[in-house]
Amino acid sequence: MLLTKKSKRLSCLLLIGFALSWPAYSERDLTEQKLDAIEQEYNKFARQRVVDWQQLIAENQGLPEQEKLNRVNAFFNANIQFIDDQALWDLKDYWATPLETLSKGGGDCEDYAIAKYFTLKRLGVDESKLRLTYVKAVELNQAHMVLTYFENKRAEPLVLDNLIIDIKYATQRTDLIPVYSFNGKGLWVTKPKENKRVSDAARLSLWQNLLLKIENGH
Repeated sequence: MLLTKKSKRLSCLLLIGFALSWPAYSERDLTEQKLDAIEQEYNKFARQRVVDWQQLIAENQGLPEQEKLNRVNAFFNANIQFIDDQALWDLKDYWATPLETLSKGGGDCEDYAIAKYFTLKRLGVDESKLRLTYVKAVELNQAHMVLTYFENKRAEPLVLDNLIIDIKYATQRTDLIPVYSFNGKGLWVTKPKENKRVSDAARLSLWQNLLLKIENGH
């Protein structure tokens, strides 16, 4: 999808009406019954991906944040195949939960970024340090989503991307042009020498639908 289409969609996503409150991410462990259901609906490999994800969260709570970033980025880049929404969901645009993405074993750039975002939250990384960031991928000439991490408010962000293996600083990613970013606390439009908070991320309809699915255990 070209950047112009994504930019137009931004204005559509900003709802004029009411905004739902921010729901907490479900912390409950997946039961054997839920894992059995995943295996029955998909296959044994889907079940194993979900089990491995749960182990990743359980076993890496005490690591430094940089190592958490490395492990989460590597896990999803290795376990998820890139498939666009039309082929995977028969929809032009669909934001999958981490559980949906792992069960399917595929997703687009938004699904990679979303899965990394919520997994790092589960690992104790403060939400204020994480942003889902739309960029223009210059070489692809299209819109793309990555996860960015800010060690502090003044720090240069690190970029977690499905296009490359390594996590790099934003200034090293000359192939990406930032457009806007958001998390559960706000929405920011990026301009030269400016990164201004402009709205609440709760107004993004796809984001709200995603949060409701997660809250309901999907």
